[in-house]
Amino acid sequence: MSAPPRRARLAGLLAHPLLPWLVGLAAVALAVLAAGRLAERAALADLRRTAAGTLALHVAALRSEMQKQGSLPLALATDPEITAAVAEGPDPALLARVSGRLAEIAEASGAAVIYVIRRDGTTVAASNAGRPGSFVGESYAFRPYFRQALEEGSGRQFALGTVSGRPGLYLSRRVAGAGGAGAVVVKVEFDAIEAAWRAGGETVFAADPRGIVLVASEPGWRLRALRPIAADERQRIRERLEFGAAPLDPLPLHPLASGGGLTRVAGGTDPARLFLHLDAPLPGTEWRLHALTRVGVAVTRERSQAQAIAGLLAGLLVLGAARLLGRRRRLRAHLAEAAARHAELEARVRERTQALTDANGQLRAEIAERRRAEAERQRLGRELAHAGRLAALGQFAASMAHEINQPLAAIRSYADNAAVLIQRERLAEAAENFSAIGRLTERIAGLTRQLKGFARRASGRREPVSLAAVIRSSLEVVEVRLPGVALALTVPEPAPYVVGDGPRLEQVVVNLLQNALDAVAGRPEPRIAVAVATLGEKAVLEVGDNGGGLPEAAGQVFDAFFTTKTDGLGLGLAISRGIVEECGGTIAAASGPEGGALFRIELPLAASAEAAA
Repeated sequence: MSAPPRRARLAGLLAHPLLPWLVGLAAVALAVLAAGRLAERAALADLRRTAAGTLALHVAALRSEMQKQGSLPLALATDPEITAAVAEGPDPALLARVSGRLAEIAEASGAAVIYVIRRDGTTVAASNAGRPGSFVGESYAFRPYFRQALEEGSGRQFALGTVSGRPGLYLSRRVAGAGGAGAVVVKVEFDAIEAAWRAGGETVFAADPRGIVLVASEPGWRLRALRPIAADERQRIRERLEFGAAPLDPLPLHPLASGGGLTRVAGGTDPARLFLHLDAPLPGTEWRLHALTRVGVAVTRERSQAQAIAGLLAGLLVLGAARLLGRRRRLRAHLAEAAARHAELEARVRERTQALTDANGQLRAEIAERRRAEAERQRLGRELAHAGRLAALGQFAASMAHEINQPLAAIRSYADNAAVLIQRERLAEAAENFSAIGRLTERIAGLTRQLKGFARRASGRREPVSLAAVIRSSLEVVEVRLPGVALALTVPEPAPYVVGDGPRLEQVVVNLLQNALDAVAGRPEPRIAVAVATLGEKAVLEVGDNGGGLPEAAGQVFDAFFTTKTDGLGLGLAISRGIVEECGGTIAAASGPEGGALFRIELPLAASAEAAA
């Protein structure tokens, strides 16, 4: 009895309009989480590879330093004077000479101190002899490195100096001779290595097998421990005077439960305090070198970017799916409504079949009337299409007349000048005018072809074009109007090449120059400025004047048939904008620095290889 109500409730929930949106939001959230985790793993993998390479370099540098210092005891242990110094009752002059030599060797090698110990543990010569804190006369029989040297031939120990109080690595070597036995010891301090780590902005430290930090870029971490030290081990350390009164507190490192080598420093919540903890053995020792690489900012940035991209893509997919589902729902509703209307219509048809049979004649008349109305509608549609074609042809003819008027005016001026020059028998100059007339005639033919293409809404050619050549050809068209006008021309050498259609770009520049000449007509000091520059991957062409400036409706200057001239058509700037946009550029109008108008064209630069071709 309860199954049908449950199925009904389930069907009602599935049909709820909010269910698709809830499912979509859940999908977006899952995509964001998954993308964030994948990006975090990839970023951590890259960081781990980089950190491992850096750690290997640190291991090599520290090992090199230790090997360099480790060869000193071996070389000094066979020195005859040092062998004589460990004998019973050595000559004081010999000991002074040995101490002097040890001081020179320590300074040359960078060792902190070098000293010689007799079999009973007493220091008889040292590189710091005669200075405050000298080791001479001190007993080091308790040191493990001294006992190891006597018993095994060599020893090694990291400890705090009982005299200097400074930590260092003690490297010892047995000295054996006929007159007695002892050891030569070299103390190595790692101040230079630690300073280099700090200068590199890295957190690096070396720890012994017990986890006690011996060398660290952070001075406060020295003689602290990676893990708690047992009480009995602490007692042994105190008895051997290894680290003095150092408390051996744990380091403020807190590995994350997720693993992967991620560690927080001091337990903070700041992502910048999250580090990748890697370690590697130091060959030749029982030490391990540890490196902490900051990962919080890099991982967060990668995760945020991946989540944003995934959220955007998932959101677009959800919106697309929602739109598709909505369209299908509307289609089903429309089909259901159409079916209902069809059923209702069939019922009405059945009800009125008899009436329609009686009114058959009237229906035939109505059909004939409908046919006449349809024929009239088709006739009106044909007439409307014909009127649209006539309007398009009118706009085409008006634009052609506007664009051809400029070279025609120049041809007229060149022809008049040629007649005058022929009368004055200046035939060479007249020939130049006729050549210019020929070029302008070719330009009119080109304009006709371009305007036909413009009327067909065809895109222009896209090829490398020199802006200097475009400006030079455009100035030739308006040359007859330039006398009396100050022209400031700024074109860099070499001039930039742009991607576009050269003749059509000339058409744009000529139109802007003609507008500028019209604007400065009648001004006391007319000026026109043409400037070319490069801005990033674009070339900028500016045409400015000191005329009356833009009209109040400046936003409409690029609209077709908008003009402030009494004899203008208002098509020049509209056509110019179309040409510039077909070439992939933009054109804008603004007020110039001298109060006039300033038109700015930005066009994409041609690649150097294309321009060279």
